[in-house]
Amino acid sequence: MSENNNEGKLSDTKQNGEPAASRQLVVHAQYIKDLSFESPNAPEILMESPNQPDVEITVNVGAQSLGDSQFEVLLSIGAKAKAHDKALFLVELTYAGIVSCPNSASEDVNSIVMIEAPRLLFPFARAIVSDVTRDGGFMPLNIQPVDFVAVYQHNLAKQQEAASKTNQ
Repeated sequence: MSENNNEGKLSDTKQNGEPAASRQLVVHAQYIKDLSFESPNAPEILMESPNQPDVEITVNVGAQSLGDSQFEVLLSIGAKAKAHDKALFLVELTYAGIVSCPNSASEDVNSIVMIEAPRLLFPFARAIVSDVTRDGGFMPLNIQPVDFVAVYQHNLAKQQEAASKTNQ
């Protein structure tokens, strides 16, 4: 029986086939940092016949260094549901994790923290949003998977745009 020594590693080789530094992400803790649920038009909205709501979902990722090569990663999810121009519910969740990237090259740490960490936190945050909307008297809100590479690239573009505006 062979052992798998790659558990927890993100990549063992570079794209050109050369060995790369081991990239690893360790999640030390995860927790709800902030959670808000509002149903401003209850109970009236719950007594009306159900209609297909218009749901708007926002996802954002942030991180801050905690020293000791650890980072707090913040996954923020917001959801607003409306029907007939009345708010059904508003959910705001900030789900956080404390992570580190041992044995990772310094140029890889930012992408690991901002892509891989939220990818690991997302299923837990998604379940919390689903549970809180169900517990609020509505159908559970099941958020589709998020492309955190696209979120990372979008945030980088916004940072570069802001930097170019301040340099002018």
